[in-house]
Amino acid sequence: ELHALRAHPAFVGAVDRDALALYLKRNCIPSPRTIHQGVNKLAPGTILTQTPKGGIQLSPYWHLRDVALSGQSAQFQGDEGEGGEELERLLAEAVRCRMVADVPLGVFLSGGIDSSTVTALMQQQSSTPIKTFSIGFEDAAYDEAVDARAVARHLGTEHHELYLTEADALDVVPRLSQVYDEPFADSSQIPTYLVSQMARREVTVALSGDGGDEMFGGYNRYLWVERVLGTARWLPGPLKGMIAGLITALPPHQWDRLAALLGQRNPGDKLHKLAGVLHAHDPSQMYEGLTSHWPGAARMVLDRNGELPIAAGAALADPAHAMMYLDAMTYLPDDILTKVDRASMAVSLEARVPLLDHRVVEFAWSLPLKMKLGEGQSKRLLRQVLYRHVPRELIERPKMGFAVPIHDWLRGPLRDWAEDLLSPQRLRDEGYFDP
Repeated sequence: ELHALRAHPAFVGAVDRDALALYLKRNCIPSPRTIHQGVNKLAPGTILTQTPKGGIQLSPYWHLRDVALSGQSAQFQGDEGEGGEELERLLAEAVRCRMVADVPLGVFLSGGIDSSTVTALMQQQSSTPIKTFSIGFEDAAYDEAVDARAVARHLGTEHHELYLTEADALDVVPRLSQVYDEPFADSSQIPTYLVSQMARREVTVALSGDGGDEMFGGYNRYLWVERVLGTARWLPGPLKGMIAGLITALPPHQWDRLAALLGQRNPGDKLHKLAGVLHAHDPSQMYEGLTSHWPGAARMVLDRNGELPIAAGAALADPAHAMMYLDAMTYLPDDILTKVDRASMAVSLEARVPLLDHRVVEFAWSLPLKMKLGEGQSKRLLRQVLYRHVPRELIERPKMGFAVPIHDWLRGPLRDWAEDLLSPQRLRDEGYFDP
């Protein structure tokens, strides 16, 4: 952790301004950078060796690019039924390995596909009810606890849930810089910390369903990347500009209000991002547009050097697979896994992630795209495994994500705090941002 290095008397700790700009763009500081100049993160699947003369050698022992390219060049040849059998076998073994512990064990359960699959395979291999943990919110738009409770009841787990008040969540905010050690802006860090804190009262190890979206095609952008790229390719530039202008004429919160009348949940930000990628020519360019939280980030940080790097893709034929690869190389380790690791370890809870077992990952990358996104449905094969254990009607619903009503808090109880942080005079005095 960075604060261990800060304890050294020779540590300088100057801020890396390029890393700061990347933070504004990505919501996190992507590997190998950290917020400090001269301090790097060790890349996943890599061994660092210090030589006798003080040099450093980096040796990757496993790389997703190799796995993705070899899997897609020699795809799984069985049908969907055979694919489901093999996937369940691999997942059951991945879960079984991670249930080996000499301390109490549980699982985070949101009621979604990934966590429900892990929970079902745990309960199948346990002679006693396993402990499940979920977080609820009074705001129904953000509440997953009802869905988790239904899955837990069906599987017969020992279920624990905590309904958060606004005060519970806001009490965590002052601790976040200590937990995350460098700037980190995924707002779901707050419920992740609180569910970890709740679980730690009962268990010492918790399994998590993270990784399913990136390996099996869970994000909505995978479903429509090919359609958008194909349509945009044939639209003349002025028409693209007109469509983008019509979309952005309404701010995101007004789109959200309109969509609520039709039973849709908060599409405003997604529509604005769609408007921003109509000019994209390939999946990498589109990915940059969709995942950039602040496209103008580079202009906001003073005294920066050069252009911000773009995530490196792999030569994959399917645009959707190209995006899955980019997510697995960037968003997954830099945001999702960082969030879970820091939040759990801050309360001395060990989180284990069976969906990212290397054998599961290698099999996932051998699957043809139709087994992930067949007939307009995300995570198709993973769903088939889950439906053997949990009725379809308990799972089939719009994807929520692990969100909190951060926009309401920033307009309400956190407003004075946020406005103080963003006051032009303070920004000028600190010298990092252009007010």
